[in-house]
Amino acid sequence: MIIALGQNAVTQSPQGQLELLSRQVAEAKARGADLFCTQELFLTPYFCTTQNTDHFDLAVEITESSPLVERLCSLAAASEMVLVASLFEKVAEGLFYNTAVIIDADGSYLGKYRKAHIPQDPGFEEKFYFTPGDSGYPVWETRVGKIGVLICWDQWYPEPARLMAMAGAEILLYPTAIGWQAEEKEELGDAQHHAWQTVMQGHAVANGIHVAAVNRVGTEDQNEFWGRSFVADPYGQIVTLGSTTEDEVLVYEIDMNKAREFRRIWPFFRDRRIDTYSDLTKRWREDA
Repeated sequence: MIIALGQNAVTQSPQGQLELLSRQVAEAKARGADLFCTQELFLTPYFCTTQNTDHFDLAVEITESSPLVERLCSLAAASEMVLVASLFEKVAEGLFYNTAVIIDADGSYLGKYRKAHIPQDPGFEEKFYFTPGDSGYPVWETRVGKIGVLICWDQWYPEPARLMAMAGAEILLYPTAIGWQAEEKEELGDAQHHAWQTVMQGHAVANGIHVAAVNRVGTEDQNEFWGRSFVADPYGQIVTLGSTTEDEVLVYEIDMNKAREFRRIWPFFRDRRIDTYSDLTKRWREDA
């Protein structure tokens, strides 16, 4: 499986972003990739920096027959690449999701994943815009293998990664929009980035799986997105890493045998004590 991650600053209209996506997909294809994943909300600026009802106008319908999805399906088919694209979805007035669409290499629409975990922080006012996802944690059988797709804030939680690995995912993809705020960067910037990268390296190790995160770059309002898209192998090693500031397409060939060999050496799934984990379905243990 040769994957490509497209990180960029969003400086154009949605039409311009679609044209940029087409160029990035063409570059990825020329470099041998057969799967392409966008960053979070690739079509629009990161509008969640403030609470503004006008931003709901940026949302799009996501169905198999909607014009945007048909265009993305055509792009996937023409390039013969699996395409994962993160979008702002409108279902009805007052009902919006942060959604990734998954399209197979023949252009067939496989479905969508709706972001489950929604943050609320200064500069990341996502609870104002997004309903918590209701799609569960599906795994998609594509031409190049089984993939799991999660979105940004989902990456801090071990449970979704585990559930997708248990369902047979061979790679986890995390479209992302995360960065520094000016007043925090000097004191906490390195620590925040370290935490973000390390938690996903942990998902890779704990599940014996490759993990890929694709983050945007550039400054939007008070958010300086730090880029540094990466792929981690089942040992948690960073095997490819993007820049902090540059638009770029990262391409990496995943050796599917590495995960199989890793799981035989470290059989974490065998040794799980599933009979002891029932309290994980609780918000907190009151008896602790």
